[in-house]
Amino acid sequence: MSVSDKAKEGPGIVVLTGAGISKESGLATFRDADGIWAKHRIEDVATPEAYARDPERVLEFYNARRRGAVSDNVTPNAAHRALARLESEWPGPVTVVTQNIDDLHERAGTRNLIHMHGELLKARCTACSDVHDWRGDITLADACSTCGALGTLRPNVVWFGEMPMQMDEIGDLLAACSLFLSIGTSGNVYPAAGFVQQVRMFGRAQTVELNLEPSEGATMFAKTIHGPATEIVPAFVDDLLAAGVDGLGA
Repeated sequence: MSVSDKAKEGPGIVVLTGAGISKESGLATFRDADGIWAKHRIEDVATPEAYARDPERVLEFYNARRRGAVSDNVTPNAAHRALARLESEWPGPVTVVTQNIDDLHERAGTRNLIHMHGELLKARCTACSDVHDWRGDITLADACSTCGALGTLRPNVVWFGEMPMQMDEIGDLLAACSLFLSIGTSGNVYPAAGFVQQVRMFGRAQTVELNLEPSEGATMFAKTIHGPATEIVPAFVDDLLAAGVDGLGA
């Protein structure tokens, strides 16, 4: 969190985002009927065991995802830009917790961002654990620039069976926030799917789902708004900023 945001003393907002917010930027979702997991077995490409068994296959799977993410045709959309505006103009701290591994939030201008499932455009060395910015393909011929080890670089993403990143920090944010927004998520991937229950348990925050269609956990939210992210997210942010802090009591 930046110094300027630490100085903001108004009510805090936590925004959880999933693949649905990036779909309108041209990136495939994982869990739609025609999504990535309909075409690839998770066990083959997205687990530590898969990497140990066939690292080249796993690396190529993520190399293909990375090539798509850096394509000139993939750019932040109106929903990404609206959240960056919310962070800039809201009187309290706003943190985006994303399940997405792309960099569209950063490119839209979001600064307070947690990538709980990691970042596709970074590589992590399995020998020394250092993380490097990485926009090209990762191969077994690549060496870690820190320790010099060959063939030890993997995508800096969270695979199935691994612990999501910064969970303690996320828990603190959920406990302290006054508004929890969930945008573009399926509601069936834990622990993120349980965030709304955590917030409800603390009993201090409004909860709102903004989704193309009701998620599996839609009934847990006090308010739900459904439609394309590029339409409903900017409209919600406009209304929230117009109402200000007083609008949280509505």
